[in-house]
Amino acid sequence: MTGLPLDILPDPRSGTLGAFTRAQLVRLCDVVGLSPADTETYAHLLVEALGPAAERSLALPPLTRTFLSDDHTPVEYSLSFSPGRPPALRVLVEPGCGADTRAENGRIGLDVVRAMARRWDFSTEALDEIEDLFFPARPKGPLALWIALELLPGGVPKVKVYLNPAASGVKRSAKTLRKALRRLGHKKAHRALPKADGHPFLALDLGHWETPRVKVYARHLDLSASEAGGLSRTGSGPGPAEIQEFFRAAAATDDLDRRPGLSCHSFTETETGRPSGFTLHIPVRDYARDDREVLERAVDVLRSHGMDPLPLVRSVPALTTRRPKDGVGLIAYLALAHQQGHPPRVTAYLSSEAYAVRPPTKLRRRAAAGV
Repeated sequence: MTGLPLDILPDPRSGTLGAFTRAQLVRLCDVVGLSPADTETYAHLLVEALGPAAERSLALPPLTRTFLSDDHTPVEYSLSFSPGRPPALRVLVEPGCGADTRAENGRIGLDVVRAMARRWDFSTEALDEIEDLFFPARPKGPLALWIALELLPGGVPKVKVYLNPAASGVKRSAKTLRKALRRLGHKKAHRALPKADGHPFLALDLGHWETPRVKVYARHLDLSASEAGGLSRTGSGPGPAEIQEFFRAAAATDDLDRRPGLSCHSFTETETGRPSGFTLHIPVRDYARDDREVLERAVDVLRSHGMDPLPLVRSVPALTTRRPKDGVGLIAYLALAHQQGHPPRVTAYLSSEAYAVRPPTKLRRRAAAGV
């Protein structure tokens, strides 16, 4: 997430965006052990969700400069790890990526979500309740609607949508967020959120979730490890020391002085206003020389939390033929998540790199304490 322009283009390649990302997803499904039937279902679903953009040649530049990834590929993958279980594979897609306007982008995204709801018989009531807040006639901001699919065995995914609180302008984003939370029944939730430098996303669980969440993402400029340790408002789950340890292990520094960190609080009950979940996202590709370094850190983080890193290691050749040391950004974020009643999760966010590879960078480093 949070794309930036790049100057480096990949070697010319034949084929289309749909064929390229479909092949990546098929290989990732094999990494996590999904059946051939489920793999085919989800690969077809990804290409279908991309719409006409799927048929666009990769010899051409991206149709739009989507905010979803650094090279403007409208697809991102992630592996979510829990102790003692195979990782969950997820794919994030921008269905309206080929639209001429942000308004059309949003309309396409809504149509795709509702088609999924009809296919899998789930309600879009929560989305319908706040549609007018996030889809004005002339929307602003870097996104309209993204869809995240958690690819479960059985061919029916969990569905989540990402919306833009600044759709009516940055100055109105806080008001939009408060209105949305109130309409969704979380009248006290906004008061529970920590201080932030903006809120880039509101996410809704749709479909067959055990306990559907409303998730509020926050941006934190110049975030330090000690500040990150105090962000959680759950009242349970990770303590400051655990969050700081993850921060330093993932970023290898005490301060995020380039790309900002992200936090996320999820809300499931409406009485107290207290969040039931907290996640810290570290944009690791801006704090490492190359993906070899990021992968080494990710492996250490997973092992320290009792999780098998092998699927993440195998995901690298599933996505690309390049060597990890030849670029940075294949692993975009590492995140530590705690949800009430569940063990901690570590999630690695993986880039498609359909259009570009960021070259290795030379960083002026400030060593983290204890790193």
